[in-house]
Amino acid sequence: MSAGRSRWVAAFGAAVVAAGCAVGPNYKRPPVVLPGQFYGEQAAAEARSLADVPWWDLFQDPVLKSLVDEALENGFDARRAAARVEEARALYGIARSEFLPTAGYQGAWERTRPDQFQNPSGETQTKWTANVGFGWELDVWGRIRRLNEAAKAQYLATEEARRGVFLSLVSDVATAYFELRELDAELEIANRTTTAFQDTYDLFSRRLEGGAASALETARAEASLGQVAAQIPEIERAIVARESQINLLLGRNPQPVPREGPSTPLPPEIPAGLPSQLLERRPDVRQAEQLVVSANAEVGVATAAFFPTLSLTGLFGNVSPELGDIVSKGKTWNVGAGLLGPLFQGGALKRNREAAKARWEQARVEYEATVTRSLAETSTALVARTKLVETERQRARTVQAYREAVRLASLRYRSGLSAYFEVLEAQQQLFPAEIGLAQTRRDQLVAVVSLYKAVGGGWQAEALAPAPASTAR
Repeated sequence: MSAGRSRWVAAFGAAVVAAGCAVGPNYKRPPVVLPGQFYGEQAAAEARSLADVPWWDLFQDPVLKSLVDEALENGFDARRAAARVEEARALYGIARSEFLPTAGYQGAWERTRPDQFQNPSGETQTKWTANVGFGWELDVWGRIRRLNEAAKAQYLATEEARRGVFLSLVSDVATAYFELRELDAELEIANRTTTAFQDTYDLFSRRLEGGAASALETARAEASLGQVAAQIPEIERAIVARESQINLLLGRNPQPVPREGPSTPLPPEIPAGLPSQLLERRPDVRQAEQLVVSANAEVGVATAAFFPTLSLTGLFGNVSPELGDIVSKGKTWNVGAGLLGPLFQGGALKRNREAAKARWEQARVEYEATVTRSLAETSTALVARTKLVETERQRARTVQAYREAVRLASLRYRSGLSAYFEVLEAQQQLFPAEIGLAQTRRDQLVAVVSLYKAVGGGWQAEALAPAPASTAR
């Protein structure tokens, strides 16, 4: 081996060895201060978490399960999120391709007539050219590796965003479904109360005709009947609106939403888990961290721009005056290495790195804000779950008392001890109390949904598996 070739090989080897390091900061997770347990958690913190329970086991309702399954498969939000993951995956593949050499080909035909000084004979010349070339940037300073880190983190952030969309879909469908079932309960209460008030009004009307009741009592009975009956079309309108919301979440045209059987039972209380688990469970926290990873890698890319790039190039081909001889004659080749680096760019490289550092700072602050927001949402949901238990207890007590008042007023009326107006008054008080109890029981289920979402529940389940590869061609 000649001395020149030895030096070239040694230089190439040194470049490859140098490629083992990458300029710029290596990623470290930003420190966050986490409490020992959630604010609002009454029991001692423990590792067991509501998030470990699959959503279909949390709510034992087959109708709800079928609705959520359809939303995860066909919902517009789910399909958009899956497409964004496919885009990020493709961009990551583009970034990875920069590690590999590039190759291309070129073909040309040229016919010229040089001037008489170059070609005294004046003959026209023909030239056919066919070349294959390659180029390869050696990643000496880690620029390409940092680009890959950034692209991979963006891809993973998009994947976490998709999981967040799926978790939101589960939450939104469940919330709308529980609201729909509560409206069904309100409609049943309104219909039942309207029937009772209609009977009362008919009774007062007959007594008015017989002279045993006053016009004032009859007017009050009619007003009470109209007030309750007017709520029936409002409730029916709200039911259709809630069905439309569910259909939109499921990605289908407006149609009735099936529901049968008893109302969904309230799940047993399960601890929210440890605050530190949110960093690994909540998709939005994981997404925010991946964006910090990407911004950190971009700082490395901006730093690498200060250093020269080293590239290898090569060309192999043929040149011939006849197309038929282009393969056998006129062979040509060249191999070389190039070094390209900045000398003066008016401070643009420095400003570019400062901008990259500022973007990293933005991503870091957003990560901290997301963690803090997750703690606040979890605490709010915990307090809601706890306080609604007491609210439900008191409202159930109120309903029971009003029902007893209606029963006693009816007994007093049949015994001749009081006027029927006492029965009407008790019925008027019972109706809003029953509506309030139904709404509180709905709020209890919605609070469990909110807590489940706040602790990042179910994202690791099969329903939230990675998006399938695109079938587009």
